[in-house]
Amino acid sequence: MLCTLVFVPSESVWQIQYSLRNMWKLVVLALVAVASATKMEKEMIADEDIVEYVNEVAKTTWKAGVNKRFEHMPEEVIKATMGAFLDQSKSPLETKTFESVGDLPTEFDARTKWPSCPSIGDIRDQGACGSCWAFGAVESISDRLCIHNQVKVNISAEDLMACCHTCGNGCNGGFPYEAMIYYTREGLVTGGQYNSRSGCQPYLIKSCDHHIVGKKEPCGALEKTPSCKKTCEEGYVKSFKDDTHRGQHAYHVREVTDIMQDIMTNGPVEAAFTVYKDFLQYKTGVYQHTTGTALGGHAVRILGWGVEDGTEYWLVANSWNSDWGAEGFFKIRRGHDECGIESGIVASMPPSA
Repeated sequence: MLCTLVFVPSESVWQIQYSLRNMWKLVVLALVAVASATKMEKEMIADEDIVEYVNEVAKTTWKAGVNKRFEHMPEEVIKATMGAFLDQSKSPLETKTFESVGDLPTEFDARTKWPSCPSIGDIRDQGACGSCWAFGAVESISDRLCIHNQVKVNISAEDLMACCHTCGNGCNGGFPYEAMIYYTREGLVTGGQYNSRSGCQPYLIKSCDHHIVGKKEPCGALEKTPSCKKTCEEGYVKSFKDDTHRGQHAYHVREVTDIMQDIMTNGPVEAAFTVYKDFLQYKTGVYQHTTGTALGGHAVRILGWGVEDGTEYWLVANSWNSDWGAEGFFKIRRGHDECGIESGIVASMPPSA
């Protein structure tokens, strides 16, 4: 067998080595590009992954689906809209208890018990602003003003969010218990939703929507907190002072039976809890945390309770528009302090009639 020796000039050898190194770099870059594309693709379909996991794998007590509200919202903005500060260690409020809790029904809905109070069935929209702490408070306050004083108004989230500097940082978050304290000390005027021309100070931050053309816009970047004003909008029939409503007593409620008794006796309460990524995709059923990382604290309004397929739940109104969840409402597991929701209850009583 004959072997042929081939002599390659040293310069050619260097060129071949250089070419091979470049080829290897190209391969590595291509792999990195594929990995990056895969990561981007996973981020793009993350919501669909959560929906599939909740519905097909976990088969838990609730059903998920893609809620358009968060479809194009960056995660950092989503986190920023979770504006409830959950730390209650500095709260001066007392904890209210009931010496004797009466017979508590299996199901209760404040909308049914007080049908003449339209605010109980309202679903508001905080927009791209971490003002949930203010919305949960003014919604509960509005309900109780109607229940106890027969005053049918929407208390202004704008007034509370923009003017309560002890509460926190407006669109950048606040303490629900401070909101109730502010109501009892300073009082709050009336005000409806964005562009409603309702009340002394309607909400100035636009609502979020993805399919009602001409009415609302998709949520984008986090909005800035509007400046505090002590005047009503032009054309309103009352002065700011004359429109102010002031509460007489704010408090915490912590035990499950006390929370139920308080809602059934006095009306809806404000609650704060930790939101995980799967909650954004809630559609129906009784929510319990199933998958996903924590995004932050969120404040809502609890207006009742019930039992669904053997699972006890709280009936809750959100402030993410009526096209989120079950027409703006959701159910969350009761009796297990799910996501801390039973640890963050505050309420206040309206002035005596």
